[in-house]
Amino acid sequence: MSIAITNIGSLVTNDQSLGSGILGELTNAALVIENDRVVWVGNSAQVPDADQKIDAEGNAVIPGFVDSHAHLLFAGERSKEFQARMKGEKYSAGGIKSTVAATREATDTELEQNLLRLVAEMQRSGITTFETKSGYGLTTDDETRALAIAAKHTTETTFLGAHVVPSEYSGREDKYVELVTDEMLDSILPYSKWIDVFCDQGAFDVDQSRQILQAGKDKGLLPRIHANQLTQGGGVQLAVELDCASADHCTHLSDKDIEALVGSNTVATLVPGAEFSTRATYPNAARLVDAGVSVALATDCNPGSSYTTSMAFCIAIAIRDMGFTPEQALWSATMGGAKALRSNDIGSLSVGKSADLVVLKAPSYLHLGYRPGVDLVSQVFKSGKSIYQEQK
Repeated sequence: MSIAITNIGSLVTNDQSLGSGILGELTNAALVIENDRVVWVGNSAQVPDADQKIDAEGNAVIPGFVDSHAHLLFAGERSKEFQARMKGEKYSAGGIKSTVAATREATDTELEQNLLRLVAEMQRSGITTFETKSGYGLTTDDETRALAIAAKHTTETTFLGAHVVPSEYSGREDKYVELVTDEMLDSILPYSKWIDVFCDQGAFDVDQSRQILQAGKDKGLLPRIHANQLTQGGGVQLAVELDCASADHCTHLSDKDIEALVGSNTVATLVPGAEFSTRATYPNAARLVDAGVSVALATDCNPGSSYTTSMAFCIAIAIRDMGFTPEQALWSATMGGAKALRSNDIGSLSVGKSADLVVLKAPSYLHLGYRPGVDLVSQVFKSGKSIYQEQK
């Protein structure tokens, strides 16, 4: 089965050999999907025959968004906490523990239904690949069941047993680290691809984080890290030391942190929804991009500090408040996310890549920032199959 999408006003390929600028943009373009792959890209007037044709009517087509950082396995909500922050109270990692209590009480069915609700929101907003973490159970059984549920719906699953130290281990932090790196790690191995740790004030220090990530690596998991969200600490340096795929948040960075990232394979993943929801200072994306750091944008969807599934919203904030150009923001939400997941198959629309794409209700990707808060998604394809289409 082949599908030709024709009359594309602006096609973002993220392949500079195909089009102009960092987005490899083509105008008056078309592409052909066969099965789950992109098999042809070019001028709309030269499109080859296909079993089905879709007329984009001059609208833009972009790669599917790649959300490389989300926390979708939870129960409950924390709107009162949001209200308090908007009144001036400072955010800390402590609010996570209220979600832990609700998640432990939830059934498997309740957790899965909530996950599916959020995934449906993501798909409607153009996200075609998402990562999700555990981290709201913090017992061996609860972390394992969360990841078992997640693994049914994405291959990008992350063990975050080291989110915070649960209340029952207060004053016995080393014992909890021992649990995470031993019994808990062994239990989740069939269901997780990645291992993560919240390396920051109020969570885990650098030595504890190194111990946890190294234990995961020794068992075959790939490392990523929550780093430098609340303070300027050693999380980014540790990420580079351990070859983490990404250092996420990166709100507080020193010149040495940036120098380390430049010479590494570690992507700096920025999550503007978190700064928006916590009234924190936004990181300076231009500083990273200008230095040559690979940058990703992600939603950080979670019930406490970034309860959004909209990548377009994050793009708009990144452009308005973080120093991104529109081109850089879109690249980071697509190709940057793919790099943060170390995937060569997604994030772009060149020949041979997975046919993950979004048809917009706008003539240009610029409208993602130009029209903040407006639903601009007409149709979403994942591996060549339509997973969302606007009802007309």
